[in-house]
Amino acid sequence: MLRVSVKWQKEVFPDVEIDTSQPPYLFKCQLYDLTGVPPERQKIMVKGGLLKDDADWSTLGVKQGQKLMMMGTADEIVKAPEKGPVFMEDLPEEEQAVTLGHSAGLLNLGNTCYMNSTIQCLHSVPELKFALHQYPQSERRSDLDHPSHMLTVATRDLFNELDKTAKPVAPMQFWMLLRKKYPQFGQLHNGVFMQQDAEECWTQILYTLSQSLRSPGANENPETVKELFGVQLISRMHCQESGEESSESETVYSLKCHISHEVNHLHEGLRHGLKSELEKASPSLGRSAIYLKESRINGLPRYLTIQFVRFFWKRESNQKAKILRKVDYPLELDVYDFCSDELQKKLEAPRQLLRDEEGKKLGLKATKKSSTSKENDVKMSDAEGSSNVAVESSLAAAQDDAPVEEKQLTGIYDLVAVLTHKGRSADSGHYVAWVKQESGKWIEFDDDNPIPQREEDITKLSGGGDWHMAYICMYKARVVPV
Repeated sequence: MLRVSVKWQKEVFPDVEIDTSQPPYLFKCQLYDLTGVPPERQKIMVKGGLLKDDADWSTLGVKQGQKLMMMGTADEIVKAPEKGPVFMEDLPEEEQAVTLGHSAGLLNLGNTCYMNSTIQCLHSVPELKFALHQYPQSERRSDLDHPSHMLTVATRDLFNELDKTAKPVAPMQFWMLLRKKYPQFGQLHNGVFMQQDAEECWTQILYTLSQSLRSPGANENPETVKELFGVQLISRMHCQESGEESSESETVYSLKCHISHEVNHLHEGLRHGLKSELEKASPSLGRSAIYLKESRINGLPRYLTIQFVRFFWKRESNQKAKILRKVDYPLELDVYDFCSDELQKKLEAPRQLLRDEEGKKLGLKATKKSSTSKENDVKMSDAEGSSNVAVESSLAAAQDDAPVEEKQLTGIYDLVAVLTHKGRSADSGHYVAWVKQESGKWIEFDDDNPIPQREEDITKLSGGGDWHMAYICMYKARVVPV
């Protein structure tokens, strides 16, 4: 690690760190954060000429405390005339971001599209942003040195930066701390950062946030991540050989859509994903036996994450291969049929209320409630937290039209984000995020390039060729007031 000073125009930036184990492009991204000069416009003088993105630091002779010279023009905002029309580029960055109606893109720091697409999807969850905004900036040394705390702070700061600017953001600090917490994301091949799995990145980030947001002294609901993304499953395990049966419950942060020649639609893949075979010790047989595991949803989250199990290990080539089969998925997903009998009963009243509300919009009369139905409503509002049916008001405070009301889930979800992968292998290819904005418009976040898209084109990312295909879908619960 070296520390140098960098002179740019009339400014001097002292103590700029250079990680000599990383390509110079990352150093340019650091300078982009400091100066606003995009990496492709930077001209940095070093011994022997200009600094190249793929140069080897060991051969450049840069020394501790050396002063480097940088030339380049920052992204400037042209001042509007005193009178006349005001154009987008004439507005301050904060106003540009609001006017655009979507957040900024993220610079690719070297095969980091898996991370960028994950961040853009999670950044679209207002309740998560609210919880991170409440997360305290600890001054305790034990916290400052703790990777989980630092990564959570970096997530909060990155989310804030994405909302405040219209120009691409270089997620340097976040990426450095992600690699510190999870070294696998810093793997190199021939001096170049390797492509990683977006689902693994998604899982590790959520795990970190679930731990950090539970820390003592935090103001937000300690179950924030579980309430937002946790799916409670109840599973029955049956051994045909011995007749033994047992049950267990667990919380997962995504449902799996298994893909086979029988699966053409998300519903079919989910049904397969809730059934599995496992080998475990049988007490009555005194040896291992095969058990059939069948799971049902017993508690729903505010945001339902579904992973399409497209990658598998191919022994003959010793690498991950990809299933290209087309699997359709809907803009509106109803998971009622996958729920336990207990949860289905709790969902009946809010689902009827939702149907009545939608019927009113069409000019239909609401269904009259029976006394039993009313009793169910009362019971639902007092339902145990483990069911996740009643969403805490602290989370609802960040929600759209009823900031102080508790809300009930209905088992019906609307698609709000799709993370896609293009390519034939998990170790290569390209990840992109497609995110629905509060305005209802869809934006494709291809690293630093946000592109408006039509909603009818989002469900076409279903596979069947070499184009982008859904790898992770995130659905938002359709809710009704308690």
